[in-house]
Amino acid sequence: MATYREVQTAVRVEKFRIWFAWVTGNVITLMIAGGTRNVPVVSTITQILFTVVFFLLTFTAIRMSNALNRKALAARREVLGEDL
Repeated sequence: MATYREVQTAVRVEKFRIWFAWVTGNVITLMIAGGTRNVPVVSTITQILFTVVFFLLTFTAIRMSNALNRKALAARREVLGEDL
């Protein structure tokens, strides 16, 4: 059985990976949007598409972080024997 500290460390690492991927993806989409800036129709389409994708990825990253928080809380309860 994993200790609470091991679970906390794993959760922290996974959260870092989630948010690092989120930032990296947004930087890449900004670079693509900047590259299509001079083509009016393509620029409009990419801006709309990337705005929608940004909100979906943000929503997903938040849900994943919340799931990891619930997992850490369950591990804490198991280790400390709390019945909240």
